[in-house]
Amino acid sequence: MTSLFRGLLIDKQDGQQTAVVQPLSDDALPEGDVTVRVAWSTLNYKDALAITGKSPVVRRFPMVPGIDFAGTVEASADPRFVVGSPVVLNGWGVGEVHWGGLAERARVPGKWLIPLQAPFTARQAMGIGTAGYTASLCVLALERHGVTPDKGPVVVTGAAGGVGSVAVAMLARLGYEVAAVTGRPQEADFLSGLGARHIIDRAELAKPGKPLDKERWAGAVDVAGGQILANVCAAMRYRGVVTACGLAAGMSWPASVAPFILRGVTLAGIDSVMAPLADRLEAWRRLATDLDVALLERLLREISLDEAVAVANDLLAGQVRGRVVVRVGDAG
Repeated sequence: MTSLFRGLLIDKQDGQQTAVVQPLSDDALPEGDVTVRVAWSTLNYKDALAITGKSPVVRRFPMVPGIDFAGTVEASADPRFVVGSPVVLNGWGVGEVHWGGLAERARVPGKWLIPLQAPFTARQAMGIGTAGYTASLCVLALERHGVTPDKGPVVVTGAAGGVGSVAVAMLARLGYEVAAVTGRPQEADFLSGLGARHIIDRAELAKPGKPLDKERWAGAVDVAGGQILANVCAAMRYRGVVTACGLAAGMSWPASVAPFILRGVTLAGIDSVMAPLADRLEAWRRLATDLDVALLERLLREISLDEAVAVANDLLAGQVRGRVVVRVGDAG
């Protein structure tokens, strides 16, 4: 007998996209050797783009969005994951070319999964999600390139968002002097509470600037791209490092080579989707030690699966701060 479960399904007919929570069949699940009962998922910027159709994130229809999920294994042909195992998935193209986490059930290749990392619950893991895991990859890259707290301030763009808020919290706890960039001045107290020492109006970095500006920062976590990334690079200190992981301000990059050849600045691209297992596990290990779990709760907004479409629109409108966790199935 075919089993049914609830999920958010995106479809496209005659050029018109729809996104509706509806009953789905096990028979429709994609191929994979592990089936997971999903308890929690998230809403990331990419998820919001997929759900609203504002960007061609979805490359195969119909599609269940959700680039993250946490839950328990229901069936497995992968010896690493036995029935009942708590697992997490981040990236790997789910929600884009393979059904993702905004449904009560998911079927994926076992090699895409990692065990739920202590001390996190499934809800907390999704509170971190791809956004927080990406922030951790950025912190690791800064360290790998020699950016330590004594080298000078680190700037975080999009600081009130998912990646930015976790990056601010992690960097502050590690002892960095953090400058938080936001277009929402009302979030200043929130960002200061995460550990930011300086609040910078996004407008300061959004206009065309000099090819080489006054040296300000030793490191950067940039989620914006576009003109903001260009201005951040122009204001880096000698041998500063910029980690780039987003395009909220656009894919273009109206920059000069001056910071790179005159100051030895490094621009490090951060990819969370296809990152190898060792990098994923290290990023999660560092989250366990360098992110205050009590502070994490201040970053979270919990919604139901039925609220996901409305909140996706709010997220793209810049009306959501921190992280959104989606209660999909049985809480865990």
